[in-house]
Amino acid sequence: MTPHPTINRDRLFAQLEALNAINRQPDGSCCRLALSDADRQGRDLLVSWMKEIGLEVRIDRIGNIVGLQSGAASTAPVMTGSHIDTVATGGPLDGSLGVLAGLEVVRALAEAGVATKRPLAVAAFTNEEGVRFQPDMLGSLMYAVGFSLDAALQSTAADGTKLGDELVRIGYAGKAQCGEIRPHAYVELHIEQGPLLDRLGEVLGAVEDLQGISWQEVTVRGVSNHAGTTPMSLRHDAAYCAAKAAVFVRDLAKQMGGSQVATVGSVRLVPNLVNVIARQATFTVDLRNTDETLLRDAESELANFLQDLARDEQVSIDARQLARTEPVRFSDQVLSLIERAAQDLGCPIRRMTSGAGHDAQMMARICPTAMIFVPSVGGISHNPKEHTAPEHVDLGANLLLRTLQLLANQ
Repeated sequence: MTPHPTINRDRLFAQLEALNAINRQPDGSCCRLALSDADRQGRDLLVSWMKEIGLEVRIDRIGNIVGLQSGAASTAPVMTGSHIDTVATGGPLDGSLGVLAGLEVVRALAEAGVATKRPLAVAAFTNEEGVRFQPDMLGSLMYAVGFSLDAALQSTAADGTKLGDELVRIGYAGKAQCGEIRPHAYVELHIEQGPLLDRLGEVLGAVEDLQGISWQEVTVRGVSNHAGTTPMSLRHDAAYCAAKAAVFVRDLAKQMGGSQVATVGSVRLVPNLVNVIARQATFTVDLRNTDETLLRDAESELANFLQDLARDEQVSIDARQLARTEPVRFSDQVLSLIERAAQDLGCPIRRMTSGAGHDAQMMARICPTAMIFVPSVGGISHNPKEHTAPEHVDLGANLLLRTLQLLANQ
């Protein structure tokens, strides 16, 4: 019978705490923006832990970190991982759990003296969150697809810094080619970041598909004028147009139903004064759907609405695509192994959809891929109150261990 070692929960939580102590904010949130000094400190710590357990560390030209274990045969490895960069007010588990649970799987197998036919690899992908540099999931996109390296290195943050320059500055402009290690399979453990498992009182999810995402930045240019003396009928109000667009995308999502969601997440006004009609509004629109055709329909509806709005309000409106990913269907073979491993653990598991983007959606382009979800209490994430019960983290990490073990013995 195949041995079943277990992860060391205390060690996993100790490493999560050590990573999250880096640049922790007064409100308890985690702030490790991609390629910042805090990200460098987190990367240094991660690399030291990889080397402690004997992994060969490879860093590629976009800064992805891969720790590779030797296996019983020179074959394609089974890979797991996620990211360690955060949003500005991040929680302690988003991304980090997937990376550090992967390290713990390698440790647990080694301590139990269990070898696998295939080697294991643990990856930490660059700039998953897309906070400083666009697009998001850039590291895994480069790894799986080979998106233009020059374009990626020229990606520019709001403060004018370039991604390539920041890689050099923090010492993570690696020499390896992106995607040079092609996995046999990829499995990512992640918190749900949504409310479904928590509300249902369930503790494990096997993620079978993932929503397509369309991010756009819309700029409205109107005319500034006095807020008191300009009649309503003579206004070309950029702020009004932004507000009307926000209402439109919410109504659109409700009308379409199904998995369609829509969000206006950022609005900036110029001159942003209480008694002046805004001459410019810049806002973002986030559209998501599990069906590519319906996602395209939503994009078309938005484009038509903005065209009509510009005509009616006599303003100019330009839309710029920030990011675009198609929906993903994960591997039924890998999902079946996840369900088999959950059965071995004596725990039911639900097949479900991810509403958030993850590195796994990029890796699905090059190898059989799936994800494991554990609950997010209250559905809260990207927030210092982000929390998953320790016993559920423990269960998810052990499910990852058994799944990787099954895949690595194929």
